[in-house]
Amino acid sequence: MIMKFYKLLTIITITILFSCKKTNEKPRIGITGIAIESSTFSPAITTEKEFDIKYSSEIFGRYPFFDQNYIDNADWFPTMTARALPGGVVSKEAYESMVLQIIELTKQTLPLDGLFLDIHGAMNVIGMDDPEGDFIERIRAVIGNKTMISTSMDSHGNVSEKLAKYSDIITCYRKAPHTDALESKQRALDNLVDRLKSGKGKPKYKAWIPVPILLPGEQTSTRVEPGKSLYEKVKPIADSKGVVDAAVWVGYAWGDAPRNHAVVMTVGDNKKAVVNGAEELAQSFWDARYEFDFVAPTTTLDSALNQAFDYQKNKIDNKPFIISDMGDNPTAGGAGDVTWTLDKLLKIKEFKSENGPELIYASIPGPDLILNALNTKIGDKVSGYVGAKVDDRFSPPVLLNGILKAVHLGDKNAEAEVVVQVGSIKVIVTNKRKPYHYISDFTNLNLDPKNTDILMVKIGYLVPELYEIRGDWVMALTPGGVDQDLYRLGYKKIKRPMFPLDKDMEDPDLNAVLIPVLK
Repeated sequence: MIMKFYKLLTIITITILFSCKKTNEKPRIGITGIAIESSTFSPAITTEKEFDIKYSSEIFGRYPFFDQNYIDNADWFPTMTARALPGGVVSKEAYESMVLQIIELTKQTLPLDGLFLDIHGAMNVIGMDDPEGDFIERIRAVIGNKTMISTSMDSHGNVSEKLAKYSDIITCYRKAPHTDALESKQRALDNLVDRLKSGKGKPKYKAWIPVPILLPGEQTSTRVEPGKSLYEKVKPIADSKGVVDAAVWVGYAWGDAPRNHAVVMTVGDNKKAVVNGAEELAQSFWDARYEFDFVAPTTTLDSALNQAFDYQKNKIDNKPFIISDMGDNPTAGGAGDVTWTLDKLLKIKEFKSENGPELIYASIPGPDLILNALNTKIGDKVSGYVGAKVDDRFSPPVLLNGILKAVHLGDKNAEAEVVVQVGSIKVIVTNKRKPYHYISDFTNLNLDPKNTDILMVKIGYLVPELYEIRGDWVMALTPGGVDQDLYRLGYKKIKRPMFPLDKDMEDPDLNAVLIPVLK
């Protein structure tokens, strides 16, 4: 009896010591990812040099919430992250180079308890249908099945069954525009740290539901219904007992592959809560499918300009009329150098005189004109061809002849920017494509977007700063690599039927697929 007592005491003591050791040990967590949104309908090719690549500790700078207290939660092993502006498909050489670098660097960090995988989810690579699925599968082969992977994504990404299989925790943004991007990334990291430090380990259940809907982000904004209500349902489900996280992906409309469609996914320890939560979100998405519409009125370019002229005649303040030149939006994957819209603007009589309505056009790449401008004084005439070096399918390069109004050097995307005034149009010309999202993007060029007559930007839905200054706003259905008229794109590889391409399709099976947890 005494021997049994001491044996039991010994076991209890060892268990306590072991538990204390496990609690006090910092988990070893790696950080990596490749993030880009790339259109298969654009002729542009994205190479490795277009990625902003960071290594080791400099990666922490991507995440402002990584203060000292956060760092102290774990032993961190950031290896390499790569991010690029949306664009065309990634070359196979660029993809392989980045993946192989990450694999070799990851090998040096082993063993890992967890891995934070920071991706977009809409990367397209030449010759591949599921690059992110391939990427995570190759990472998993290095770190092993026991390491917990928490995947953070854009809601316009795609979750293939393979990506779901190799991710243990997965989440995405809940707002569009993505004002919660950093919040979502932190949530993905917090969930990972919590599961590791608490000893709970991997969530026991993963429910994955493909939803046969493919819509552009401009029709699924959370600013308006039904996107607003749909995404408001995510947090209560994610916060419910037995659920670790829940997410709804709209998917990426300008990718032509079997994975391009909406997805709902939940993870957690309570099977019923995980399954029911996923099925509720999926059914809500499907039931609302006919309610999705563009976040602002859509029309032709001619109609948009006529509305802008009418607005100028009747306006009661100095706020600009904003037109989204959507088809070549560089933040969705457009080449950014389609000249179709600019060519038409330059032919419109209302803009021929410098005393006409002021229109700021942002923007068009024109390296040839930039060279000429850098050798020209402000106020002098400058000329040169702009645009259509990458995407000339809709209009050839345009010859700009105008007055040089401003020069700005050193922008991280554009490199060099100039303003050329032709009549009453002030055209922003860049050395490399650049999205114009912030007021400072314009004021750096001595432009006043708040008080101009017409502001035209290559963008879809307006980012917050531009949204706040609008007097009125329409979205022009212009051509390009991210054409918002999906019927014009000519899909060949997506799964069919697919709403809204097949409006009269039968209701799909929205029962949750339980993805086995890797052990």
